[in-house]
Amino acid sequence: MIVDASNMILGRMVSYVAKKALLGEKVDIVNCEKAVITGNKKSIFEKYKQRNERGPRPTKGPFIPKMPDRFVRRCIRGMLPYKQEKGRKAFKRVMCYIGIPDEFKDKKTETIENCNVSKVPSLKYVYISEICKLMKERK
Repeated sequence: MIVDASNMILGRMVSYVAKKALLGEKVDIVNCEKAVITGNKKSIFEKYKQRNERGPRPTKGPFIPKMPDRFVRRCIRGMLPYKQEKGRKAFKRVMCYIGIPDEFKDKKTETIENCNVSKVPSLKYVYISEICKLMKERK
């Protein structure tokens, strides 16, 4: 199963993908940088800025991925019971990519109906690429 994350709400898409992975299906997510998080831009940036600067030293964590594909994969991990064997196996079945790799160019991608950002009544959202760009600037 190949999922195109363009204009998909991150949380809804991730929960759908996690369920599919737990059922034993291999899932590849393309265009991870184009997924969105809904809400006020300023408050979302403040939340991730605070999360990024938390902790006494940079060597202790928490470690937040700064690449869009790894950011989305980390969100999927949060939806899985990754400390159990079934969760670890399901997590290995999920792969995320920036853009569309050559191996998936000619294959059909799926879009999830309930996850599209056009379904949201308010048009306030932020792309994952913007969040990752913000976190890269602040080290």
